[in-house]
Amino acid sequence: MRLLNLSRTLEFQLQSALLFNEVKYITTLEDLQNIENSLKGKANIAFSYVRAIGTPEHRAVMEAAFVYGTTYQFVLTTEIALLESIGTEAIENAHFYFFHCKQVLDLTQQCRRTLMEQPLATLNIHRFIKTMEAPLLTEVAEDPQQVSTVHLQLGLPLVFIVSQQATHEADRRTAEWVAWRLLGKAGVLLLLRDSLEVDIPQHANVVFRRAEEGAPVEFLVLHDTELIISRVEGNTHIEEMQEDEDEDLQSPDMDIQDDEVAETVYRHRKTQLPLELTVELTEETFNATVVASDSIVLFYAGWQAVSMAFLQSYIDLAIKLKGTSTMLLTRVNCADWSDLCTKQNVTEFPVVKMYKEGKHPVSYAGMLGTEDLLKFILLNRISCPVNITSVQEAEEYLSGELYKDLIPYSSVSVLGLFSPNMTTAKEDFTKAGNYLRGCVITGIYSEEDVLILSNKYGATLPALLLARHKEGKVESIPFANSRVQDIVQIVTNALLETFPEITVENLPIYLRLQKPLLILFSDGSINPQYTKTILTLVKEKHLDSLTPCWLNLKNTPAGRGILQTYFNALPPLPLIVVVNLHSGGQVFAFPSEQAITEQNLLLWLKKLEAGLESPITILPAQEWKPPLPAYDFLSMMDAAASQHPTRKEPECTKETNMQKNDKKQHEDKSTIRKEPVETLRIKHWNRSNWFKEGDKSFRHDNKEL
Repeated sequence: MRLLNLSRTLEFQLQSALLFNEVKYITTLEDLQNIENSLKGKANIAFSYVRAIGTPEHRAVMEAAFVYGTTYQFVLTTEIALLESIGTEAIENAHFYFFHCKQVLDLTQQCRRTLMEQPLATLNIHRFIKTMEAPLLTEVAEDPQQVSTVHLQLGLPLVFIVSQQATHEADRRTAEWVAWRLLGKAGVLLLLRDSLEVDIPQHANVVFRRAEEGAPVEFLVLHDTELIISRVEGNTHIEEMQEDEDEDLQSPDMDIQDDEVAETVYRHRKTQLPLELTVELTEETFNATVVASDSIVLFYAGWQAVSMAFLQSYIDLAIKLKGTSTMLLTRVNCADWSDLCTKQNVTEFPVVKMYKEGKHPVSYAGMLGTEDLLKFILLNRISCPVNITSVQEAEEYLSGELYKDLIPYSSVSVLGLFSPNMTTAKEDFTKAGNYLRGCVITGIYSEEDVLILSNKYGATLPALLLARHKEGKVESIPFANSRVQDIVQIVTNALLETFPEITVENLPIYLRLQKPLLILFSDGSINPQYTKTILTLVKEKHLDSLTPCWLNLKNTPAGRGILQTYFNALPPLPLIVVVNLHSGGQVFAFPSEQAITEQNLLLWLKKLEAGLESPITILPAQEWKPPLPAYDFLSMMDAAASQHPTRKEPECTKETNMQKNDKKQHEDKSTIRKEPVETLRIKHWNRSNWFKEGDKSFRHDNKEL
């Protein structure tokens, strides 16, 4: 405990030294006015008063300055007289103000000031600054129940001022006044009744939506703006940061403000999980348990935020499988049993492994979510590949009838066709099936009558039959002399959709193609005519150098933030943009006044290729990394494991190598996968060859597999 406190103290002292020139300490009102005047029209100010240097409040300010110091000018004082001079009440408490100076161009005009009303703690500062960064007022024309803003994510309500065309300007001025009064307490939006598809009661002029999930919207008649303010202040609930009685946990938020996952874990720290649904293993019980039953084991670290967040998904999985699965769900806290995790070659957290009697353990390498983990477990119920023994069984397999309960988790089934004497090809396909285990259903057929299937589907042996169950079609791909890696890549590519809906979960898969993204943004379901247009261009090979996709703002609200980054304000939808994240960062927008047709889109793409279009914005070249290097646990693990051999594997690759521990139990020999640091742009983009660069990068990735 003393060592932990000493570590935190040294860390804080080092951080304070680094921030010495970033946080300006002042003692007089004149100092504050000089700073304010120097930043008008340039930057905003984060002003704070703390009772003394070294207090938890002081540390919270310094931690916030470490994260936001490059964006805002942090100013600190310990002088009560200075706090009194700006008209603050309750001066016995620490205070945090946001000075809105960037929009002030008149030096004689005072910067607006917004007081944070929550206790001065790092997490509260983070929430407060997020609301200051959000748009003051947003105009919307959609169902209030479907609107998503940063305010809801932070636990703040939304206030919709209902407007109509005849009184739009007056309503907007009223909404702006209310927005300033409620800044930091609620999100304020102007709801355009005339263009709204959802009916709003005719008498209602204010719509109120609480932050609680599933809470119904309220339609109100409030003709006094003070009533609106009172309504919000009487209903807003923001979780306050309470100091723990434990000395070590007095300011736990100090160490987590740089990580949204950690913030979420801390916010829900008091939620009791039904851990009894899983079996906790120790060094004494591990071997006996995994030998006695087929087991899923979660290796996690109780001190790590990602592990604790994934633990919630793991418990949700246990709830879904309760009473229906023969697999025993277990967990090992590597913070308590580090030797056990070392013996199991667990070098990162969290890790899920499947242990089956007499078989090699399989490591899960998918997304850290309940549904993806459920898919992994269900697809592992069958052999990979499945041995098909008759033409009739093969037809049932290809139609989806043989494993119809698994089709929702694997929309593509793969069947390898071989002559009985193709021993090497069958062995390679079997190895590829093991690699793809838990990701896709694979089967193998090599009976004497295999020519019946090969003739029916026009396949030259050896061949892969890809059954796409959604489309109801089967296509054949020959793979003579293909290696295991080639087979894996063929199947992996087959899993990709031609014109996918981009989500948070699948975006990394398509980014790996290293091609510019052609994104159709839609506020709801996509128009079938647009889908037909894109698919026609794909079929005619006009989009080979791009990754065409679409994004539904209702399913993926983060798309609104993306568009606001590109356009500064939410543009009319639908909208098509081309984004090259991998070389240059340029963003191009298809002209909104043009109809989305094959001819118009093709002409626009040719102008892009010829360098005749100007980007609407250029994304900055910056790395996605933790603000504090000391928290980059993965890089620490990579450094510690750098002496181990490495190899690059596809997303679905699973462990197959084994070694024996000192207790003679089978273990898996984990491979350490080192991914390159993803950046928003990687190299300079020459407009004349940007299509070619995307293709070249993709071919290069295939060679590395």
